[in-house]
Amino acid sequence: MINKRLLIKNLLSHNDENSFYDKKRKIDIGSKEGKAKFLKHICALSNSNPKNNSFIVIGVDDGENKIIGVPFFDDSKLQNLINAYLENPPLISYENIPFPHLPEDRVVGLVTIREQDKLTALKKNIWKYWGGTVFFRDGSMSMPKVFKSDVEDVNSEIVASIENHAKNSIELTLDGVIDFINHRHNDMESRYKVFKEQFVLCWAGHKKVVKGETYYSRVDIELINEQVRLFYSALDEVSIHYDEDSFSILEYVHLGVQEQFKYYPLEEVVIRFRESGTYTIDTELIFDPPKVDKRTLYHIYNNNNVIFYKMKRQITLNQGEYNDLYELPNTYLICYLNGFEGAIHKLEEVKPFLKKYKGAIYSRYKETMRILRKVRYN
Repeated sequence: MINKRLLIKNLLSHNDENSFYDKKRKIDIGSKEGKAKFLKHICALSNSNPKNNSFIVIGVDDGENKIIGVPFFDDSKLQNLINAYLENPPLISYENIPFPHLPEDRVVGLVTIREQDKLTALKKNIWKYWGGTVFFRDGSMSMPKVFKSDVEDVNSEIVASIENHAKNSIELTLDGVIDFINHRHNDMESRYKVFKEQFVLCWAGHKKVVKGETYYSRVDIELINEQVRLFYSALDEVSIHYDEDSFSILEYVHLGVQEQFKYYPLEEVVIRFRESGTYTIDTELIFDPPKVDKRTLYHIYNNNNVIFYKMKRQITLNQGEYNDLYELPNTYLICYLNGFEGAIHKLEEVKPFLKKYKGAIYSRYKETMRILRKVRYN
């Protein structure tokens, strides 16, 4: 079993970016340019490595090779993006890897592109790249090139060696469990469970019981063997169920308007462990968005637009408008889910203005965009 934290360290120390490995400070698949560049790198790495896995490490300063981290990213629908834009799309995984020196809400992203012997190309136009374009790695660059049928396999032995040196040990696993329970989450209820005598899964959160059901907030769930953070949320609540073969997480989101809030089931994640030493992660979106009266929504939408107008022109908000600012992303989202198509553009435009407030207001915005991303990719 590969320890992904060790794998990242080995990749960073091996040498600079090359034909099987790339590193990024961050990725932005919320914009067309960011999405296009991400797809370009996936395409190039897949084509340049038909016999071995290739990788993108996200959250690393390119100049100093320093690990700075990125926010936790839920990848449950990222494969859908790859499938939509690439011909012969490779299988990819995006994993969130915690590092001890990073803040609790930051990780290093590890994208693994699985080997395949088919040519990957853009299926349709995106940003400045034309449909049908084929990319390959040229050293540390992803470049459009004419396809050659005899791609030389020069990386398989190197990648195999790097992966072998990243294999887990009992000492690393025990250290991971102790660190998770006694240090990182000593202020909340923490538990662990061993599946199939191989997989050690830890979870922590603030526990509360409502009508006989147990819920957790500020949840952190980690597969210790691989040093992979499976779930993290600073705001939403989840319920957890498990047996000898599986572990399931049902995530709820707190949405509403005019103080009429409730928890809505958003997505269920089921991790199934097998005797063969493998596991699968299946996700199902079960979100049924809140239905709100159109007249009420028109009032809320117009009020949001007034607040946004004032922020753009640096006009001071009154106390009532400032109080509404925390729920502005949430109410724009509800408007969009109820047929207000313009609300999605407002959500994208308001980001830099809410980012200035940081703290709870910007955290609420990030949680809202995470929900939107799940709904759109689904």
